[in-house]
Amino acid sequence: MFDFDLIVVGAGPGGYEAALHAARLGLKTAVVERREVGGTCLNRGCIPTKALLHASTVYEEAKSGAALGVNAEGLTYDLSAMFAYKAQVVEKLRGGIESLFKAAKVTLLRGTGTLTATNTVTVSGENEGVYTAQNILLATGSVPARPPIPGLDLPGVMTSDELLSGEGGDFASLIIIGGGVIGMEFATFYNDLGVDVTVVEGLDRLLPNMDRELGQNLAMIMKKRGVQVFTGAMVKDLTATETGIQVNFETKGKLQSVTGEKVLCAIGRSPYTAGLFAEGMAPEMDQRRIKINEKFETSLPGVYAIGDVSSPVQLAHVATAQGIYAVNEIAGKANEMDLSLVPGCVYVRPEIAAVGLTEAEAKDRGIPVKTAKALMSSNGRTVILSGDRGFMKLIAHAETKRLLGAQLMCTNASDMISQLSEAIAGGQTPNHLLRAMRPHPTFEEALTGALEELSAKLA
Repeated sequence: MFDFDLIVVGAGPGGYEAALHAARLGLKTAVVERREVGGTCLNRGCIPTKALLHASTVYEEAKSGAALGVNAEGLTYDLSAMFAYKAQVVEKLRGGIESLFKAAKVTLLRGTGTLTATNTVTVSGENEGVYTAQNILLATGSVPARPPIPGLDLPGVMTSDELLSGEGGDFASLIIIGGGVIGMEFATFYNDLGVDVTVVEGLDRLLPNMDRELGQNLAMIMKKRGVQVFTGAMVKDLTATETGIQVNFETKGKLQSVTGEKVLCAIGRSPYTAGLFAEGMAPEMDQRRIKINEKFETSLPGVYAIGDVSSPVQLAHVATAQGIYAVNEIAGKANEMDLSLVPGCVYVRPEIAAVGLTEAEAKDRGIPVKTAKALMSSNGRTVILSGDRGFMKLIAHAETKRLLGAQLMCTNASDMISQLSEAIAGGQTPNHLLRAMRPHPTFEEALTGALEELSAKLA
């Protein structure tokens, strides 16, 4: 007889949503968490970053208020108050998760969970003990990566964890190593506050995992705001100087350097498996990730893994979707979600959101496509808000006319991408989406222009 039907190790967005879903399906469920519920996303990632970005955006908009008749004379900001606001948001949401656990009768076991035998998790910590379950779901997430670059361990070099905790304090200049999502969101926040920001990215453009035009457009916007951007720049080492930390890098065959008061290492994240497996209990691995099959099963019977610890796509909503999918498999419930369609969002200004194939990816696969783009410069709502350059770009199959991908760079892009995800998943064409009327003035109505242009090209 097992203590539980399911034990979930890790209470991040993948783990806690999986546990709640399992409880709804009638499974007796427990969650093991060594730190705060909500995982990295809620405590050291998505939510605190967006809370800080909201605060800096309010400050930036107030600074720009003179053109709107708003007197911003003497305007200041309080960084400690911004971080206090961030903490308040996190604490409120964390409490909400714990309340949901109680309402759903999900047992929260506080401590570090270790897989010690088949169907067995040993917890060390507050709720120390040995617990058994018919199935075990591993959702331990990831931690910031620190590649072996000389000098990356110098005082003043931080990861996102340290920066979000407020350990970095107030500073006048920041060098960000990495021009991906994490790097560019922090670049936006600190640039809003007047910090001298430099971004050093090893690949040929910012946001290298997204459509080329998005990264290129973002680079132009950031440079216009005073951010120094180096792409195709491979960091060699970091050295301490009298004026700060010097980052030495090579670009176009030449050695260059920049110096800043602080450095943020935002090069990526690594799966977290420390202490997760007792000796002889480790499943088959795919390099650092836990290897899984299409049902999220590991090589160990009854043990599943989801989210950053097993997935090459490290996003909170991916972990949540995978967790629900895995629980459905455990409960014998049919799965209908298309896990191949992963929307990606970047909360810079203007926001960026994308889903499906890019034009380059389609061509690489030999898929004939047609594309269309609507510029936000002619969108009434964007002009009212004095918005930066942006666009909506759509990709469709030239023969079947079905939508294959979308890239949005505009205010509230993250709130609009889901309708395009649904359209792609449903095999819809531009004409299907043109059946809907979009209100005026909205950012969304620019989508109608892109759809009309794409429909004409496919006719």
